[in-house]
Amino acid sequence: MKLLRFGPAGSEKPGILDAEGRVRDLSGKVGELAGEGVSLEALEAIRAIDVDSLPVVEEPGRIGSCVASVPNFFCIGLNYTKHAEETGAEPPKEPIIFSKATSALSGPFDEVIIPRDSVKGDWEVELGVVIGKTALYVSEEEALDYVAGYCTINDVSEREFQIEKGGQWIKGKSAPTFGPTGPYLVTTDEVADPQKLRVTLDLNGETVQDSNTDDMIFTVAEIISYMSRFMQLQPGDIIATGTPSGVGMGMKPQRFLKPGDVMEIEVEGLGRQRQEAVAAK
Repeated sequence: MKLLRFGPAGSEKPGILDAEGRVRDLSGKVGELAGEGVSLEALEAIRAIDVDSLPVVEEPGRIGSCVASVPNFFCIGLNYTKHAEETGAEPPKEPIIFSKATSALSGPFDEVIIPRDSVKGDWEVELGVVIGKTALYVSEEEALDYVAGYCTINDVSEREFQIEKGGQWIKGKSAPTFGPTGPYLVTTDEVADPQKLRVTLDLNGETVQDSNTDDMIFTVAEIISYMSRFMQLQPGDIIATGTPSGVGMGMKPQRFLKPGDVMEIEVEGLGRQRQEAVAAK
């Protein structure tokens, strides 16, 4: 299934794509696509609905984040071999885990707002993983059984805030609109292997990131198993699994976002995003 949320910010409705790619309205049948609303049990209940009996949404308008009010927005740093190389960092021996503020979550076609005092805004296409059931002390062999689905994420970053201001990375990752997610939550039955997905990002029509999840240092299964040793993952949690090479920070000379820049982001089979960067007011 491909699930989505459509409508004005703060008033989105749940929807599902039918076999012809049309949006069907799920409101009245399910609650919000968040937390327990995207648990494995909730997804099974959605599968039991006759999609063709649902109203067609002729003009869905704005598409919101495919999940809402996430309990946690986790990220994995330096998780692609070539990205670690371009930053001059040693490949990590264990997953680097950090968080984005959940208030960074935004729609896949919403504007990305460059914060006040920002000088080093950057882009990061990533495979997103949405957790479908409580995970604690999970083995690698069982880890993918805890996944509700996958999505496209742009882990927008401000490198000066992240690296040069001291403290943890979270403050360079968490400005409003720094977490475009979606357009779809794609259930696991439509993703044969999360380690064989092309990931791309075009900036102003130029492809700057073009890689595959097979370049990940730690696989999705390894990440979930590892994280579950230290914390209890919950239904609705998002994990952004890292970005490949081609970020602005790794270019020579470095290149950073400016108002008017357009990012187009895609993870194979999970949908394409488009955002224009604008200056904060």
